Amino acid sequence: MIEAALIGFAKVFAWPAIGFMFVGIFIGLIVGILPGVGGTFSLAILIPFTFTMDPSSAFALLLGAHSVGYTGGAITTILLNTPGDPPNAATLFDGFPMTKKGEAGRALGAALSSSAIGGVLGALYMIMLIPVMRPLVLMFAPPEFFMMAMVGVAFIAVISGKSLLKGLIGGGVGLMLGLVGLDVSTSMERFTFGTLFLWDGIHLVPVVLGLFAVAEMMEVAVEGGSITEKMVDSDLGSAMRGVRDTLSRIWLVFRCSILGTIIGIIPGIGGDTACFFAYGHAKQSEKNGQLFGTGVVEGVIAPQSAINAKEGGALVPTIAFGIPGSAGMAILLGAFYVQGLKAGPEMLTTNLWLVFSMAWTVAIANIVAAAICLGLANKMARVALLPGDYLFPVVLMLAGIGSYCTRNELGDLIIALIFGFVGYGMKKYDWSRPVIIIGLVLSKIAEKNLLLSMRLYKETFLLRPITLILLAILVVTMVMTIRGRRREAKGGAA
Repeated sequence: MIEAALIGFAKVFAWPAIGFMFVGIFIGLIVGILPGVGGTFSLAILIPFTFTMDPSSAFALLLGAHSVGYTGGAITTILLNTPGDPPNAATLFDGFPMTKKGEAGRALGAALSSSAIGGVLGALYMIMLIPVMRPLVLMFAPPEFFMMAMVGVAFIAVISGKSLLKGLIGGGVGLMLGLVGLDVSTSMERFTFGTLFLWDGIHLVPVVLGLFAVAEMMEVAVEGGSITEKMVDSDLGSAMRGVRDTLSRIWLVFRCSILGTIIGIIPGIGGDTACFFAYGHAKQSEKNGQLFGTGVVEGVIAPQSAINAKEGGALVPTIAFGIPGSAGMAILLGAFYVQGLKAGPEMLTTNLWLVFSMAWTVAIANIVAAAICLGLANKMARVALLPGDYLFPVVLMLAGIGSYCTRNELGDLIIALIFGFVGYGMKKYDWSRPVIIIGLVLSKIAEKNLLLSMRLYKETFLLRPITLILLAILVVTMVMTIRGRRREAKGGAA
């Protein structure tokens, strides 16, 4: 393994692989910054260029682009409340409030450094887990997937804001939105109102962009001014403060990167949930958890660590079993066939050096991308001071592009606009918007796996060992949340 690791390392830095990796990093950052486009888009457009490349160069280009997409997405998420990719949505809960407080540079520094460390750790975990991966993957079946989704639903109560009732109502709305479309078991129409466009359901991207990007610009247009009227810490020292915040909370980065890797490994859960799990965990475990959502740096570090680490986890089942751990990995699996490679035992024996080359590429790309963006952080932070008259059309244009690119449907533009008004009203009347996103993300996962569990195991699916463990985690999460809220209520009364 040591020999394979050294060969893989040498291949990454050999020409032309190193050049293709930098090209991929540049493309990945640009695509990541564009709202709603996502890392899968960069993989899809780059695969045709790899037909004549050797494997090390091909995967340097593809993984260089894919592994840094969420790093680029953090920039627009923090500065404009416009998630570059759906998983970046968890970063905006505290990232954008930090921008409004004049701490854009600090938030960017924390996001970029935690993304880099999380990406490196995800690659390392990938290498360590491959030998023992098969039993773990086989232990998860529909009952476990369903209970994982239920644990995620419990986080609705965790991040529901001051009013638990409002949070639960918002989460319920998100769960109901996930039911729009054709029934997964009978293909009957549900809440489609006779509209063919809604047969495929309501997609996450236009909802996220509407609730946050469009709603925020509506507020800027109504109230005037810029995103923040405070002095913006736009010097390099403020970005480095964010880096120091990450390093001083390295244990949080470790925990969230492990969580992201585990979720990335399990096919069927979906990478979008990793950031929400990490955010909910941080809110419960950190001392200032009650301040999450008001602009605390831990709320940026936790999801960004998990987001990039999950890609290393998603590579494990892709390489070891040919089972894609995420949508991006499904496209990457196509690159295996283009290169004449077969996922499975062959990758872990004959082509072990290539596995290590992939891991090195993911780790190095995350470091390089963070360094590039940190050098520009002071200039990017000044965006928060631009007048709303300039920001309004730009952000609306980006949100429109991101919404339309979801399915190339004008209906998604309408959905983004509708949820823009919904988000503006929710913000004005102090309703939690993130809970709708959590409900929508988990709805389809929970429904599909509940139906499969009932068919395969009947009512006994709740008695499986891992399902019982996850059920215990669900109960503990709810009890801790209720107890914490009672203490807050007593403290407020005192």
